Amino acid sequence: MKEAPMDDPRSRAAQYRAERDGDGAAESTSGPPRWSTREERVSAVEASIQVAIRRGEFDNLPGAGKPLEGIDKPHDPDWWIRQKIERENLTGLAPPAIQLRNEHRAMDDTLDGFWREEDVREHLEEFNKRVKYARMQLQGGPPVVTPLHDIEEDVRAWRERRAARPTSDPEPEPRGSWIGRFLRGTT
Repeated sequence: MKEAPMDDPRSRAAQYRAERDGDGAAESTSGPPRWSTREERVSAVEASIQVAIRRGEFDNLPGAGKPLEGIDKPHDPDWWIRQKIERENLTGLAPPAIQLRNEHRAMDDTLDGFWREEDVREHLEEFNKRVKYARMQLQGGPPVVTPLHDIEEDVRAWRERRAARPTSDPEPEPRGSWIGRFLRGTT
């Protein structure tokens, strides 16, 4: 199969060498092409790119003319896994250091979901144990820099947020479940 004529002398030379090395036919080579110098390899690759451009194989590619996503962010060697996690909304797959950091950020919202102080204390104690355990592990990954929670301070803040909320039932009944109907006396 002959390619469209090329105007660039280097491209023509690369095409000539490819045909010459392949005994007159570029397609009849039985293995990968062999080049004797780096310059020959570069010119052959460049010739292939120029042929593809002339054929229009690079026209209308997705994202053409748009800025590269994340180009202004600092270099992150694990960028691909972070994008996968964000794109597919995956949870529970991150290293312990990152999981603990995310839990720490959302701790107030998590604690606000509890109704009893004992549950708040238990959750904070369990979180602190996991942070201490993760700090002792030397399994690689990012370092664990998540701070421990001051249980008394967090319980006090939880009480203040709870007191500031509008009053409602102290314990919401399970709605729509058979146990909720049984507890209310309606079946």
